[in-house]
Amino acid sequence: MLSILPIDTGRYGTKEMLDIFKEQKKIDYQLDIEAAAALSQSEIGLIPISIARDISKIAKSGKITAKRIKQLEAKSDHDTAALVEALAEKCNKESRPWIHYGLTSNDLVDTSNSMQMRDAIKIIQPKVSKLSLLLSKNAIKHRGIPAVGRTHGQHASIISFGLKFANWAAEMSTHLERLDEIKKRVLICKTLGVVGTGSLMGKNAVKVQARVAKKLGLYPAKVTTQIIPREHFKKGQMGSSAVPTKRNPIKSERISSLSKLLRSQINTSFENIPLWHERDLSNSANERFTLPITSILLDEMLETMIKIIGNLQVNTKRVQENLHITKGQIFAEFVLEALIKKGIPRFKAYRDVQRVAFAAHKKGINFMDALENDKVVSSALSNKEIKSIFVAQNHLGASLTIIDNVNKHVKEYSKKFS
Repeated sequence: MLSILPIDTGRYGTKEMLDIFKEQKKIDYQLDIEAAAALSQSEIGLIPISIARDISKIAKSGKITAKRIKQLEAKSDHDTAALVEALAEKCNKESRPWIHYGLTSNDLVDTSNSMQMRDAIKIIQPKVSKLSLLLSKNAIKHRGIPAVGRTHGQHASIISFGLKFANWAAEMSTHLERLDEIKKRVLICKTLGVVGTGSLMGKNAVKVQARVAKKLGLYPAKVTTQIIPREHFKKGQMGSSAVPTKRNPIKSERISSLSKLLRSQINTSFENIPLWHERDLSNSANERFTLPITSILLDEMLETMIKIIGNLQVNTKRVQENLHITKGQIFAEFVLEALIKKGIPRFKAYRDVQRVAFAAHKKGINFMDALENDKVVSSALSNKEIKSIFVAQNHLGASLTIIDNVNKHVKEYSKKFS
């Protein structure tokens, strides 16, 4: 394999750090997630404990290789599906329908990224600590030695030579604090399925995620979905100068435009970090721009966004109508779940649902009707069961709990600033 970057050749980076980002290690992280998810689901009665133990045992056995996953991926053209299939090949027959239950590809991808960061920080922190101790040691060693203090690159006054080291040691120590603080924002575990509701696991989804996070040494995600709302259009406001029917989201566009300017200030601020010796003025002139510009722009953006959200109008009818634009195909995941619960192996059920869905789309007919008329699916699911699957309210999962938890957190935290 051709190596282009020095990192690929091993020129840069320690072995322990490079190992974290190897192909097989990434797979092992994702298998750990599958194991933790199965065990967590069994602990609250979602799947049998014997099945969870089988899945966990195989996932941690070292028998699932990158080579085999690549062979399967060549057929499915989907890396996560290939991993799940490779795992299923080694598990007991009765365990196979429950592998990857309630999860989606990004649950593995995003959470394994967090696991990589978790282990990277474990390597970095001791080294930062060691460096800060070494700097501190030198600060003590040279504390009594007078040295030149410089400003503008010129002699200004006398300082302790040890003070230079103390300054760097303090900064390294602060970096340790920053690394600890960043963990809750970066080391996130997400096991809430396709659209972040954990719908297949129902209200227990949040409990499962919390247990998986604890097993993996991560923090459970609070919310993993995002919506882009439409904004209020006040009476008398003009949209397009040429087209009277348009409602241009100019306030949102203003925020988007200003954000580009705001972000451009970051690079200048980063370049202000290194200064000559104890001080120079290479930061002074540009900070006359960056500090006020960033403060004023951010204030303007917040004020504008407060007005947008304060006057937000949501067309709930249209939101619900959008569910049916694809003529029921959005419910395919739940059809798959229902078939799995009937004891049909995951990949067989997957292929059957896919076959019916593709045919329905091609013919332009409703997915539910196609399922009811399909001999294979209708032999496993009654018409009543199929119809219940196509009731959107049945698939909100843990959404309400998540929303309530976020609302409670926001209210409690906002008390500090009211």
